[in-house]
Amino acid sequence: MKSKRLSRLAELGCILCWHLGFRDTPAQIHHLREGMGMGQRNSDDRAIPLCYEHHQGDSGYHGLGKRAFEERYKLTELDLLELTEKRWYGR
Repeated sequence: MKSKRLSRLAELGCILCWHLGFRDTPAQIHHLREGMGMGQRNSDDRAIPLCYEHHQGDSGYHGLGKRAFEERYKLTELDLLELTEKRWYGR
């Protein structure tokens, strides 16, 4: 069952699309891998909204892998978390 926080995050839309100038892109939840071991999942406080393509698609985090994703978009998961928090709190 999804938490209220995750539902609200998804309603924000894809944070990467938003950063790139696209708006209202439906989002899935991506739990940050930063600091986690294999098979572990981060808490819901360390989650960001990403559209299917930027999450699991060929040009997404899981499709490209961490290094290629960061090289392509010049953003880390922590950068995207910061953008998400700014959007969440309206800054």
